[in-house]
Amino acid sequence: MSKDNPVTARIRAARENADPGVLAALDDLVGFAETRDAGRLLDGLALSRIAPPGHRARPLRVAVVGTFTAENVAPLLRVELVRAGIDPTVLVTGFDQLMTQLTDPDSELARFGPDVTLCLLHDGALMPMTWDPTELAGLADLAGSRLSALAGAVAEFGSRSAGAVVLNTVALPRGERRKVVGFAERARLGALWRDLNVRLLGLADTSPSVHVLDLEALLTDHDAALRDERLYRFASMAWTPGVEREYVREAAALCRAVAGRARKLVVVDLDNTLWGGVLGDDGPHGIEVGGRYPGNCFTELQRALVALRRQGVLLAVCSKNEPALVEQVLATHPELTVQPEDFVTTVANWGRKDENIRQIVASLNLGLDSVVFVDDSSFECALVREQLPEVAVVQVAGDPSGHALAVLEPGLFATLATTATDRDRTALYQARARREEFAASMSSPADYLASLGLRVTVSEADEYSLPRLVQLGLRTNQFNLNPRAHTEADTLAYAADPDRLLLGVEVEDRFGREGVVSAVWLRTGAEWTVTNMVMSCRVFSRGVEHAVLADLAERAAASGVSALHALYRPGERNRAASGLLTGFQPVDEHEGATRYRVAVADVPPAPAWIELCRKEQTAHV
Repeated sequence: MSKDNPVTARIRAARENADPGVLAALDDLVGFAETRDAGRLLDGLALSRIAPPGHRARPLRVAVVGTFTAENVAPLLRVELVRAGIDPTVLVTGFDQLMTQLTDPDSELARFGPDVTLCLLHDGALMPMTWDPTELAGLADLAGSRLSALAGAVAEFGSRSAGAVVLNTVALPRGERRKVVGFAERARLGALWRDLNVRLLGLADTSPSVHVLDLEALLTDHDAALRDERLYRFASMAWTPGVEREYVREAAALCRAVAGRARKLVVVDLDNTLWGGVLGDDGPHGIEVGGRYPGNCFTELQRALVALRRQGVLLAVCSKNEPALVEQVLATHPELTVQPEDFVTTVANWGRKDENIRQIVASLNLGLDSVVFVDDSSFECALVREQLPEVAVVQVAGDPSGHALAVLEPGLFATLATTATDRDRTALYQARARREEFAASMSSPADYLASLGLRVTVSEADEYSLPRLVQLGLRTNQFNLNPRAHTEADTLAYAADPDRLLLGVEVEDRFGREGVVSAVWLRTGAEWTVTNMVMSCRVFSRGVEHAVLADLAERAAASGVSALHALYRPGERNRAASGLLTGFQPVDEHEGATRYRVAVADVPPAPAWIELCRKEQTAHV
């Protein structure tokens, strides 16, 4: 371990004397060695000793299983995950044990029960040490056979595991490429290797729990060697430290997605951020956007933001400007790629930006840990970091050519998959604002609800709704009966098991469709138990949950079941979910949660202002 820097020294001291400022100080780690050392020191250290009071960390069990030695991956990953509000437990299995660990039901990996299994692959996993450059067809057959065996092992492990399995594409080292001297044969070798990587990427389509990181593509911009030949021959280390770091950044983004820690909202400044120049000084025609440099750089940032919006990330403006002038420019400037309808809210005033961000988040009913703040001002960025430590801050000062990548590169918005609801999310929030205006015009809440024309449709999971139900289970915090109850693999298992039931809930009203906003996990049989129910905050206070409960009671009664049970585990943010249990009686403690019971006959019908529907399943999982 290298000599302590200020951050690693604080981590070491925190074992004796708790230091709640260490967590924020992790952002000061820059170099490879100091980050690696910090990760090693964090191993086994309770996060309560380095985090401020009230810090909520999501536990995650991560296994690192490789076909080579990658000793730096675990400590680097630990730092990235702790920074992201995740409390990781990391298992690193022995050298080159990938196939054994995946296929042995009693392996160390199987006993660990990971939420995420990182299967690190290098060229030696597919290519034999001795291969004949004059027999490329034979190499293709052998490498293809090894890949098929790997796919079988992944499928076997997946059938027994409740977690995500993560593979990676494989770059071919320079030395292996140079063994072929003919340019025609080099082209065939390149085609052979790319075909193997395409097949690797295709494994992600074989199961929703299998994911493939395209490491080969990531390394196209990497300016260091793939391999240090001395370390590879001496210690079987197939990746240089720089490659390990590239891999870890991508793997950490996926782990954040598994843990439901993806960011959902970009709050962006305007002057010298969304466009060049200062609107108040330069006027609407003087700001820089479009055309040549530097205006085209701001256009590229706008394109990046629109791309995020199309995949479910919400956009909001927070600018110190005159609101009327901002409204005029957003609505009329011919060079702007972003349009007013791309933003869920626009806040332009002369108030403190940290306070404005709080108001934006409150109006959207999101958490501060959902926010990415983008600004060019070092003062504003420092203010938000200090006052709102949960917010991820991206400063885009200096040459604007790097602004778009600065927002995209950290992978803060990564999800396991995007859904139709994600693509419609901005429109859904805008419809919500219209509902609130409509509610304000009503004389009473009862009149508002009666006038909404609410329709609630409950249906069994199908291949179209399943990705959204997985997402709801991972990302919903406030209305969640049983936080952390179901991983992606658990949800998939519910959908496939005849003794369990996975339901999705769609909501529609006079303002449009809300999409799939709720999910229910049920164990059926002689007794029915709701092991979890989650619901998006977008449909709070409309009685949707009580309509869903009425549907569950109807289903239970039709199956001859006289009572419903529900598990509830109180957390720091899920108090809203307890309202569903009105009329239930506590029975006992079960699986770390309180089990409640209600007679099916005692469940009230759906609220009078809701039309309860049921959709027949048409596409099976």
